[in-house]
Amino acid sequence: MKLKTGDTVVVIAGKDKGKQGKIQKVDKKNGRVIVEGVNLISKHTKPSPANQQGGIIKRENFIDASNVMYLHNGKATRLGVMIKDGKKVRVAKKTGEVIK
Repeated sequence: MKLKTGDTVVVIAGKDKGKQGKIQKVDKKNGRVIVEGVNLISKHTKPSPANQQGGIIKRENFIDASNVMYLHNGKATRLGVMIKDGKKVRVAKKTGEVIK
């Protein structure tokens, strides 16, 4: 998986298609990511010292990595890997530019 935490992505499939956001967490083992503001679920919580009120909380859930695409200069692009100066770097397939 070439996606990393902090990357800006766009959802290309599912109920949240077209939404954009930053990746908050990556699960490489299962090929899933959490994107802020995407795939919101309702979590029921009991009152606790940290949350006195309890109740229903909206939070993001995992989405399959195949359903998101990296955003580079406002356009969705695939990512590739290239060796430059003896280091492995990520490259945008559409433009050929090196990413961070």
